[in-house]
Amino acid sequence: MTYTTILFDRENGVGRITLNRPDRLNSFTAEMHEEVADALTIVEADDEIRCLLLTGAGRGFCAGQDLSDRAVAPGSESVDLGESVEKRYNPLVRRLSGLQQPVVCAVNGVAAGAGANIALACDIVLAARGAKFIESFSNIGLIPDSGGSWILPRLIGQARALGLALTGDPINSETAEQWGLIWRAVDDAELMPAAIALAERFATGPTRGLARTKQAIRQALNNSLDVQLDLERDFMRELGSSADYSEGVKAFMEKRKPAFTGK
Repeated sequence: MTYTTILFDRENGVGRITLNRPDRLNSFTAEMHEEVADALTIVEADDEIRCLLLTGAGRGFCAGQDLSDRAVAPGSESVDLGESVEKRYNPLVRRLSGLQQPVVCAVNGVAAGAGANIALACDIVLAARGAKFIESFSNIGLIPDSGGSWILPRLIGQARALGLALTGDPINSETAEQWGLIWRAVDDAELMPAAIALAERFATGPTRGLARTKQAIRQALNNSLDVQLDLERDFMRELGSSADYSEGVKAFMEKRKPAFTGK
């Protein structure tokens, strides 16, 4: 596929998707959804891609849905927004959160509406100090979608989740970091170097172990302690026979940096 709304490249084990509609603050259209889905299919199938980096072009990360897109724009007939969510946003959030590789998100500017919640679906979020997060749905009479109503109270508690969702007020990246909404706020000029360095670190890491770590922590949100302990046992049994575990122990004993292969 030839992309017109995103950029996609692969380097040093990192696949990078850049939302590329800067004149519209990288807001989503049906076409952008199709292109991101295609790029994710490449990431999922390529064993050489051991980390995904998601970011935006220009002065914003993603303003959510492009409300002028005919798929969702109000007209003479009512629009089934549930269909748009079911066909486009829900699959995207499921794929990002379920991806085997670590997913790093570099929020370079405003992340609003679905754009904010797509960022929060990633594993580690770095944000420029000039970035803002806005759950803007209430401003147009909607609810936080793209997993927002699920992830927000789990990350920051019900009081703050309701405050963000009901008011639609923005918060800056430093507040987002203090609240535990994101991993870290960094100086604007350092965002991409920091995000690339982190992604490349993961790309040389123990890929299977990182994948199971993601899975264990995400499932813990809904598991009982007994179920989670059994899950940890099963994953440890699996990973204990991996080449990366053998290499990690060997490198530790030899006091050198491990050379993980992801196998």
